[in-house]
This record gives sequence, C-alpha cells and structure tokens, in this order.
Amino acid sequence: MHYHSEELVNTLSKKAQAFRMQVLEMVYQAQTGHIGGAFSIAEILTALYFHHLRIDGSPPDLKSNDKVLLSKGHACAMLYTVLAHRGYFPVEELKTFRKLNSRLQGHPECSKLPGIEICAGPLGHGIAIGTGMALAKRMDIEKPSAFTAPSAKASHGNVYVIVGDGEINAGVIWEGAMTAAKYRLGNLTVILDYNGIQQTGATADVMPTEPIAEKWRSFGWWTTEIHGHSVKQVLDALDCADEVHAQPSIIIARTTKGKGVGLFEYDNRWHGQAPNKQQYEEAKKELKNKG
Repeated sequence: MHYHSEELVNTLSKKAQAFRMQVLEMVYQAQTGHIGGAFSIAEILTALYFHHLRIDGSPPDLKSNDKVLLSKGHACAMLYTVLAHRGYFPVEELKTFRKLNSRLQGHPECSKLPGIEICAGPLGHGIAIGTGMALAKRMDIEKPSAFTAPSAKASHGNVYVIVGDGEINAGVIWEGAMTAAKYRLGNLTVILDYNGIQQTGATADVMPTEPIAEKWRSFGWWTTEIHGHSVKQVLDALDCADEVHAQPSIIIARTTKGKGVGLFEYDNRWHGQAPNKQQYEEAKKELKNKG
C-alpha cells in the first residue's frame, strides 16, 4: 500500500467538494438531474481520476489504460464533471448538461463522449460488463491460459465498476459477481456506493441487503468496508485491491446520499429532483462554507 500525504488527501478532498458545487450548478440550470447519488460518489471519482488510475499520457481508448464503468449511470453529472476537469472534454461543455443535442445526457452514452465506457440507463449491468472487460484484458496477455488464475495483475490495466446499493437488487449483479469469481479476476474492482437511500426510500425498507460484506465474501470476492467520504480510506482501499491477484475485489463505501448539503442528505426525494432558486442558494452557501 502506498503512502498518501496529508497534502494529497486535502487537495483531493477540496476537489471533490468543488465538484459538488459544479454538479449543483448543472442540475439547477437544467432543472433536471440526480443530485443525491452524484454527491455521494464525489470522493470516489476524484480519488480515481486524479490519483489512482493509469490513464496519463494516453488516448482514452488505449488498451493498457484502466477503465471506469459507472453502472449507476443516473449519477453521471459527477462523472461528467470529473472527466471535464481531467481534460477529457472542455469544462465549458458542462453548461450543456441535459440540454437538447448535448453530449451530456441524463444517462451516459459511450458513443458520444470520451471517457464513457458503457451506456448506463437500465441499472445492474455494470459488473457483468466489467467482468467481460477484465477477462478480455487478461486474455490479451495470457493466451491461451486466460481461464486460470493469474499470478499478478494484468499489465493491460484494471477495470473499476461503480454500483449503487439500490442497484444491487438486480439479479444480473449477482450473475456478474459469480462469473468474476469463477474466473478469479484480480484485475476487477467494484466500488459499492452504499448510501442507504434509493429512489423510493431507504434500501433497508425497499430490499434489505445486510449483511452486505458477508454476502460478497460468500461469492468469492475480496471485501473491505470504508468510509466513502474519506479520501484517505478510498485511496488505501484501492491500493489494497491492487494487491489482490486471484479473486475480484469489492470496496463497500459507506456514504451519505446528497453528502454536503443538509437539505439533500438522507432524503430519497433528492434522488432525482432539481432544487428551486431558494434551495439552490441555500445549498450553494452551505457547500461554499464547507469548502
């Protein structure tokens, strides 16, 4: 595991908070979008794109690059923001979010925008797709022995899949999980945004998933649980997952839906609701004060 300085952690934390402000602006101006689930993955995406991923100095589609799949595609406002600030497309284009003919639609489409790996409207497919990508990366360097456990990480990059806790109600999630375990895909890491709230209410009420860590371990995955808004814990967990070579990994990130704005937090109404002017001003002030 690498050492992560306090300066690095503070820098990434401030970026994540600034990205929340950007997403708030985008959703307010469009008067449509998903704030809650976008805010809960701010630190995760920031840690990935601004420190952990191997993507520097290469075109986005280079085989050796790491890949990030946002399976919970409704939270794409945060992914768009991070990609723009990472240089995938102009930051100015964020103003077109959810506008007619914009490349930044309400759910990401991989044919339109650099850095988008999968189309993610219907939930649940990210792990199965990520399993296929991770297996393909291993096959590229280990033919013909791709179906045996590797002794080290594939040099053709790793695959990271971000899923939501409401999303794991879908049966295809667990089909993908079983397949990844069967092929012992050490180059696949899933990050579960476990914020406890989905579109229609608390996940504990809609479809209880605890004990969540034990479930994933029983499926043959290396499993760890972290505080998902601690950049240090996110970075440490990603490093640990990189050291797992003979099984897929899952990082269960316990987060807060709508993190950073009291009005939005723990409230399923903010799963897919845009703020009015007064709510926008209050949220903007709160984010600024915490930034």
